[in-house]
Amino acid sequence: MATMTTSARLPKAPSSQWIQQIILILVLSFLYVPIVVLIVFSFNTSYLSALWTGFTLNWYRVLLQEPTLLHSLIISLEVGILQTIVSTILGTMGGIALHRYNFWGKKALTYFLYVPIVIPEIVMAVALLIYLPHMGVPLGVPAMVVGHTTFTIPYVVLVVRASMAGFDTTLEEAARDLGASELQTLWRVTIPVILPGIIVGALLSFSQSFDDFTTSFFLDGSGNTPLPVQIYGMLRHGVNPSVNALSTVIVLATLAIVFIGHRTQRMRAQAR
Repeated sequence: MATMTTSARLPKAPSSQWIQQIILILVLSFLYVPIVVLIVFSFNTSYLSALWTGFTLNWYRVLLQEPTLLHSLIISLEVGILQTIVSTILGTMGGIALHRYNFWGKKALTYFLYVPIVIPEIVMAVALLIYLPHMGVPLGVPAMVVGHTTFTIPYVVLVVRASMAGFDTTLEEAARDLGASELQTLWRVTIPVILPGIIVGALLSFSQSFDDFTTSFFLDGSGNTPLPVQIYGMLRHGVNPSVNALSTVIVLATLAIVFIGHRTQRMRAQAR
């Protein structure tokens, strides 16, 4: 009897748990194995990406000697940073306003925020190509900044609005009772509390702009080719290993930004 009781108490791993672990491994492999392969072959001595022949750092040296790639990277960074600043400011103001105030057309405006996200990008790109030159916005960096901002603002608005959903309004009331104006309350109380959401919205905005191809392809103009369009043009003539090296640098930079953002949020949480 005691033996039966002891065996009954032994934990048994259900088969469904193994199935879930296998599915998780398959999903993670599907997502990250191509990135790992790209990083590995950026150190390959062979020009052919399908054949590993040895380790080298030559393609990173070649990358530094590729003026077109570096110029396109600068263009993408310039457009991404400028539109991130604009979309973060406007999106933060819009997210706070949509959460805090009731006004005529609020529900319709909320629905329209999803239009730039769900509409086919080719439609938006053609519309911007027709509209912006008539408004005096030249093709190139100015047009790409405006074009990218049109579809990145909704990301910031939605993230900031979600951050405001858990905001404790008594903090603002306490600040006003202590003599702070609405602007001071917004800058010193509201913004610091929802800052993680603003940072997430800004990162989403930058990433959507940096890897955008369709809108950039239509609006780049002469001599202002962004990185995705430049890489596409190079890949039509075969895979260049220096592109693998550049992609590796971008992946490592992205991981560094994510790590710094995560550490910053943890430090802010510990400081509170």
